[in-house]
Amino acid sequence: MSALTPDLLRELVAEARLAPSVHNIQPTRWRLLDDGRLALVDATAVRAPVADPAGHDVLVSHGAALEGMSLALNRRGLAITAMTTIEQPLSPQFAALCSFAIRQGVAPDPLAGHVTRRMSWRGKFVASLDDGASLAQLAVARDDLICIDHRRMIADIAGWADQAEFSFVHGDDYRAELLEWMRLSPSHPRYLVDGLNRDALAMNAIEATAAGFVLGSLFRPLDRLGLAASLLADSAKTASASAIVLFCRPVGEDPLTTGRHFYRSWLEIDRAGFAACPISALSDHPDFNERLRKLGRIGADLRLVNVFRIGRPSKPLKPRHFRLPVDRLIV
Repeated sequence: MSALTPDLLRELVAEARLAPSVHNIQPTRWRLLDDGRLALVDATAVRAPVADPAGHDVLVSHGAALEGMSLALNRRGLAITAMTTIEQPLSPQFAALCSFAIRQGVAPDPLAGHVTRRMSWRGKFVASLDDGASLAQLAVARDDLICIDHRRMIADIAGWADQAEFSFVHGDDYRAELLEWMRLSPSHPRYLVDGLNRDALAMNAIEATAAGFVLGSLFRPLDRLGLAASLLADSAKTASASAIVLFCRPVGEDPLTTGRHFYRSWLEIDRAGFAACPISALSDHPDFNERLRKLGRIGADLRLVNVFRIGRPSKPLKPRHFRLPVDRLIV
């Protein structure tokens, strides 16, 4: 079936692009094939090789985009069908990873309405009397999420998160790559389209300017003085969370499938009334990953893929999404 008119494809891609991606690098593109199938295309030059040397996070990001497309189709009574893996080079810049047909007739997905609401909240959280019931709702909705709401454990994990993040930030190459994807001033030419900008990072102008110096030219002098780690610490925000959520998936699972579940899990968090912020350093750091596995009693058949801090934002959310133009995403 070729139900995808150019206008409809643009609408679908506009919604699918709201899916999360590592550092908001947005590696996913889309191509309508001659047989009417839609291909998910990898922009092969869009990478974060220091933070994601194996490319696993990029594949998870593609999976999230695929789920984003599924949700966009669902809102229009359509669904993905007959999906096949391609892994076919299209040009030096692009490679198709999978393609699928589209069918009509599908039950409404309760998560589709949360797509435009979801965003990373990197500020502090406030407690609510509804937290217990909402965490119970989340636990029922997803069996791949483990919620830790014990205050002492959350405080311990907040300290671990700072240690894990600093262990990566201490590397010059890691900081350089991170700064490359940060847009710390609205004057940055890519402020509104990709990367981690000041608004997304919940920083004011002074904090953003300071972050640029601390992560940049002043890092080594500050580190020698023993100040860099405390200036970059995020433990107060993490400790204010209602819960730390461990996202676990089967060992050996296709990363595209993992990405689809990652996005749905984040939308379920939103559906339960929480905002969330990933703490990827905890899952990426082998020692802290193992500590959390023990704390969450995660079996050997499961992989700890990512970690969230979740809670009620300290101020009303006004979701904004900084994404590439639709025309750049259809190739």
